[in-house]
Amino acid sequence: MAIAPSPRLSAETPRQTFPRQLRLLHKADFDTVFQTGQRSADRYFTILFHPNALTHPRLGFAISKHKVRLAVGRNRLRRLVRESFRRRAADLPPMDLVVLARDATTSAANAEITGSLDKHWVRIAPKTTGNNPT
Repeated sequence: MAIAPSPRLSAETPRQTFPRQLRLLHKADFDTVFQTGQRSADRYFTILFHPNALTHPRLGFAISKHKVRLAVGRNRLRRLVRESFRRRAADLPPMDLVVLARDATTSAANAEITGSLDKHWVRIAPKTTGNNPT
């Protein structure tokens, strides 16, 4: 018995993935960002960032059960952050980013979360390139 291919994925549809090279994977990398990174915060997220020696940005998550109780909520946030990061990664300088969720994310709409992330990416890029006088 053959299994039919998924109707959502065809040969023409490119898969949107989150490759390993764009992920922050090692504890030492997370520790560096937590200890020496700069911060961008609003009511939904705190994003810590630190320049890296690579040619691309990397993304990591630290979304605790204390802030977002249910796994479905944490997974939803990860999906939204990954998608937003994928769209903006080409505009970001080489840096390691760690996203921390705040209490307000559990009740926020997807559009609010996406808007918050877009503002973070704009704030973060000038700080690391030295164009921002503040």
